Amino acid sequence: MSDVPEHLLRRSAERRAALGGTPAGGVAAPADGGATGAVDDGEKIPAHLLQRSQTATQAGAPAGAAAAATATATAVATAPAPVAKGPEGHTQRLLTVVKAGSIQDVKATPTDKVHVWPHLLVGEFVASLAMTAFLLVFSAVVNAPFLAGANFNFTPNPSKAPWYFLGLQELLTMFHPMVAGVTIPGMGIFGLMLVPYSDKNPSNHPEDRKLAISIMTLFLMFWAVLVIIGCFFRGPGFNFTFPWRDGVFFDL
Repeated sequence: MSDVPEHLLRRSAERRAALGGTPAGGVAAPADGGATGAVDDGEKIPAHLLQRSQTATQAGAPAGAAAAATATATAVATAPAPVAKGPEGHTQRLLTVVKAGSIQDVKATPTDKVHVWPHLLVGEFVASLAMTAFLLVFSAVVNAPFLAGANFNFTPNPSKAPWYFLGLQELLTMFHPMVAGVTIPGMGIFGLMLVPYSDKNPSNHPEDRKLAISIMTLFLMFWAVLVIIGCFFRGPGFNFTFPWRDGVFFDL
């Protein structure tokens, strides 16, 4: 334990001397309880109250009762207060009591985050099993529409790419190959990459993500329109036709 400062030791000694009936540097109170040498140190009964009590007691009680009352008042006035002492005789003082609830938060904070395992991976594994089972049954029931063997001496007219490339083939009919094959697709992909940085809303609700949903919808509609035109509205020589008049020149 650290040493007690000198001024605190001196104050403690003066206080103990005051409680013992002899104030430090003062005069002891007379034994008869009179007010002549009484010292008012903030803890004893003031001298004028003692004098008033003695006068009232002597006026209404016998001499023996008055003496007993005087002795009792003097004993109360001079009785030392109990002093709590800690280790090594040092006087301790309790400053305050801090409740645990004011410095510790025992309530669980709700969160909207879950662990990847098992909440996410279990759902993805079940979905992959369901898709595998669906593809297995579908391939066993429905025959694949294979075409005839390719003949390198004969080029079909129109010659169309698979449906997922028909949007790019449609762009080649409108722009230079550098613009249709590199510039426009590159700008579209780069624009989609910038969406997470321009729309930083962390919400998962569609009504709160209007900007991101609008940009993705425009991109899908743009590409879907090009694919539909290439599939159903292009005939021999890749010329524009109407499917309800000339037929559909496309096989899945």
